[in-house]
Amino acid sequence: MSFYATLRQIVGSKTVDIPVASGITVRALIDEVAARYPRLRPELLGEDGNLLPHVHVLVNGRDAPYLRHGLETVLGPDDTFALFPPVAGGAGSGR
Repeated sequence: MSFYATLRQIVGSKTVDIPVASGITVRALIDEVAARYPRLRPELLGEDGNLLPHVHVLVNGRDAPYLRHGLETVLGPDDTFALFPPVAGGAGSGR
């Protein structure tokens, strides 16, 4: 699993191996990550426990909400998983 930007700082590493049970869904893996790294919870999940809309979860390079089964997609043993916080700004303000 890969972490980017501020999430990487919280976890303390760019990548982390998290052993998961066969048949785990994207949503369950997000919950597992939040349980292992409690400081990530408010960065990933709202008070209702749902993924914040500005967080990007990529499975094999595809944004998870756009997968056929969204966050209920079952992950396979060779799937890659990455978490991106919201990114704002750019190289200039356009002025």
